[in-house]
Amino acid sequence: RSLDGRLQVSHRKGLPHVIYCRLWRWPDLHSHHELKAIENCEYAFNLKKDEVCVNPYHYQRVETPVLPPVLVPRHTEILTELPPLDDYTHSIPENTNFPAGIEPQSNYIPGKKGQQNENQTNFPSHSTNKWFFFFWTETPPPGYISEDGETSDQQLNQSMDTGNTYFSLLSRLDLQPVTYSEPAFWCSIAYYELNQRVGETFHASQPSLTVDGFTDPSNSERFCLGLLSNVNRNATVEMTRRHIGRGVRLYYIGGEVFAECLSDSAIFVQSPNCNQRYGWHPATVCKIPPGCNLKIFNNQEFAALLAQSVNQGFEAVYQLTRMCTIRMSFVKGWGAEYRRQTVTSTPCWIELHLNGPLQWLDKVLTQMGSPSVRCSSMS
Repeated sequence: RSLDGRLQVSHRKGLPHVIYCRLWRWPDLHSHHELKAIENCEYAFNLKKDEVCVNPYHYQRVETPVLPPVLVPRHTEILTELPPLDDYTHSIPENTNFPAGIEPQSNYIPGKKGQQNENQTNFPSHSTNKWFFFFWTETPPPGYISEDGETSDQQLNQSMDTGNTYFSLLSRLDLQPVTYSEPAFWCSIAYYELNQRVGETFHASQPSLTVDGFTDPSNSERFCLGLLSNVNRNATVEMTRRHIGRGVRLYYIGGEVFAECLSDSAIFVQSPNCNQRYGWHPATVCKIPPGCNLKIFNNQEFAALLAQSVNQGFEAVYQLTRMCTIRMSFVKGWGAEYRRQTVTSTPCWIELHLNGPLQWLDKVLTQMGSPSVRCSSMS
């Protein structure tokens, strides 16, 4: 057993309860994010006690929640004037110390989609860079079914009546439901050195993968940056690449994406979806120290925001494409208090495109038609 509480089996470290669950119940288990403890377990992993329960039958597998369809008019006639899109990608992030133990200021209140939290703070004029420590997070929420997995006859009849009313309402309002579907590759990752793209795009098919500085060329669970060559590489980039090490592990579990820093150096993440959850400016850059992790995307929050944006027109929906892109730099950060003020000034960084949300946006935009503000040769 190592000092951080993990066990090493066949030269591979892992958390004890994950190893036992993998051995006795779920051979395809990847990480602790896929597990949640039963209520009456006194030493569950998420309780963070000195001792941890490794009984595989004291844990349950987290299920991916089903996202409700977005209702889109078959012929959009929304002519609302919208302000120009705020191109925050060119703003310079400011650096501030952020107090630990913050509670997320979520815009998404359960049962009240699209309603904003009353105590949400307004975004500052510029983005901020949060120095924030993220430790092991609890597992993602379960699906919409009850904990015992049962549905009574009364509930079933009510749901059938609700369904009939639902489709009757759709036909009267001429609305088209657009559903979410999982793509074959949940994300695509591109690697950059300064402002130059290096190597091919990595397409992630596994729910757990690592982006590291080593050289394995054919592992579907690893994107190894060490084997990529670049004739324009300078000494700073070379030095930074040597410190990437084990890099970052990305999980896609239960409709949520997590980033865990495995490197001995910090990683820096810019995720608009995460920033909105905490009430930060969309361009905020979060520093994740070694051994810590952060939830960087939540499908349910995105679904609520998408449903709200449909009522605001084509431009509002199109703007959500920025939420589906996450930027992450290794070793070197960027922001107002750094010598590097933009991500393209950092030696080594990656850009994630979340294919599921992007595909959903594409279907919604296709259904909506075209922007209300026409573009011509004279505009």
